[in-house]
Amino acid sequence: MKVIRYIAIPLSAVAALLPAVVYATNGMNLEGYGPVATGMGGASMAYDNGSAAMMNNPATIGLMPDGHRADFALGMLGPDVKATAGSTDAKSSGTAYYMPALGWLSKQGDLAYGVGMFAQGGMGTEYKSSSFMAAGSGEKARSEVSVGRLMVPVAYNVNPELTIGGSVDLVWAGMDIKMAMLGSQFGDMVSALGGTQSAGTASGTMVTGLVSQIGTFMNNGFGAGAGLGTGPINWARFDFSDSSAFTGEAKGTGFAGKIGGVYRPNNQLTIGATYHSKTSLSDLSSNNATVTMSANVDSGLAAGGPASNSYVTKTIAVTGKIKVLDFEWPAFFGIGAAFQATDQLMIAADIKRIQWADVMKNFHMEFTADAPSAQAGLAQGFGGAVLDATLFQKWDDQTVIALGGSYKVDPAWTVRLGYNHASNPIPDTYLNALFPAIEETHVTAGVGYEISKASSIDFSLTDGLEKKATNSQNQVASTMSQLNWQFMYSYRY
Repeated sequence: MKVIRYIAIPLSAVAALLPAVVYATNGMNLEGYGPVATGMGGASMAYDNGSAAMMNNPATIGLMPDGHRADFALGMLGPDVKATAGSTDAKSSGTAYYMPALGWLSKQGDLAYGVGMFAQGGMGTEYKSSSFMAAGSGEKARSEVSVGRLMVPVAYNVNPELTIGGSVDLVWAGMDIKMAMLGSQFGDMVSALGGTQSAGTASGTMVTGLVSQIGTFMNNGFGAGAGLGTGPINWARFDFSDSSAFTGEAKGTGFAGKIGGVYRPNNQLTIGATYHSKTSLSDLSSNNATVTMSANVDSGLAAGGPASNSYVTKTIAVTGKIKVLDFEWPAFFGIGAAFQATDQLMIAADIKRIQWADVMKNFHMEFTADAPSAQAGLAQGFGGAVLDATLFQKWDDQTVIALGGSYKVDPAWTVRLGYNHASNPIPDTYLNALFPAIEETHVTAGVGYEISKASSIDFSLTDGLEKKATNSQNQVASTMSQLNWQFMYSYRY
């Protein structure tokens, strides 16, 4: 998996470097942003939690005291993911993902503003080439999805009780896919091959051309000789992936925004609410993609001679361009409260509703093959063809409950505890072991230490409890748990 790095150079240059992979916890969102909030289960809507507020509720930056602050953070997500088919296991090799982040805030009087960059979230797995997830292709299977934001938040204290705020966000996304499927799985996506299309669909001129060759050039499952009864395709793959530590092969950019408010009816109680808009991203695109098939073809025709009615296995790798269509990050709205029970004890609680159903109906790819002259061997026959492939997702909207508390032990030390629960948004019918964003329950803890009036450090630890779900169509089970931490140094001046 890739490493995310934030470098303290001009923001226009840094934006090109962020982020790589972040592992999912609340669907594809993190369970919390910033170690202060994460130590309290992710609850963050109604109190000052530093520059992480621009990822949580931007209005809360108006709760900071006058002055300036800079936050420098590093997080590590440590997932443990396994896919199981019958008695066979495939363990994901991605076990440590690092996420630096930074933010700067200023407040003078009633106005607060700032700038920052954070990883929004994502998901990813990587399975060995020898695992069942490779479907016999001999190449590893992996997925990497990442989304990051460059944000400019502003908040204004309307009066001593009410603060409003918002942010404008530049959003970028990256994706790597190395996905393999058995020939029977690909065939089930094609109606002309009698496919039930229960998990997805495949169409376009590439599919039309493939279907026309079955029974003549390709084995229809009833031919003589080698390949007898095996059908036309043994496996198929979609591949677009780069070696960059900072970006995915398929990239897109766009915008989003947030608004929020904080109301303080008295010195003890604060109520906060926020709405984050759905993103407006361009399609994620790459000019360096490959669709590969292991096909059982007539040996005579493949050699340029007459039909032999005997079949050999050939790997056909078709190069081209790919677009992941309509990929967006969802809108969400949330409300929360913080109660200062004593000078030492604060309790916080949030509830959020993430609208995954609007953006995760399908995973939709459009592949356009390069011209015949750019192809090699049998792939020339697919030059210029188009493949439209859709995997059904049909995620549900997700409710997230975050509860937490902080206790100031003495003027220097603060301890935090929290709980975070999010309903699993992925229906069992469409669960894909490459994208197992199924985590539900987290318990969290944290600590803060005031080094001086100017400097402080904060740390949080999250235990994502084990969750298992099974695809009800193919009976492939996904099991995951996580142990994550975040560290932040803050400087005020």
